[in-house]
Amino acid sequence: MKRRQLLKHLKKHGCELLREGGSHTVYWNPDNHQVSTVPRHTEIVNQLAWKICKDLGIPKI
Repeated sequence: MKRRQLLKHLKKHGCELLREGGSHTVYWNPDNHQVSTVPRHTEIVNQLAWKICKDLGIPKI
């Protein structure tokens, strides 16, 4: 899956950018205060995208 598609899904479900790291972007869900990192690759493996959604407490993409 494309990184852009995942970021759009995260924002749609209320997740916000927390900070930019060296090779990852950190997003958090203000509703439940959960945090997850998103790698800066153009392609993200589906299983990793599902784990990020699970970490943030939002539905799978």
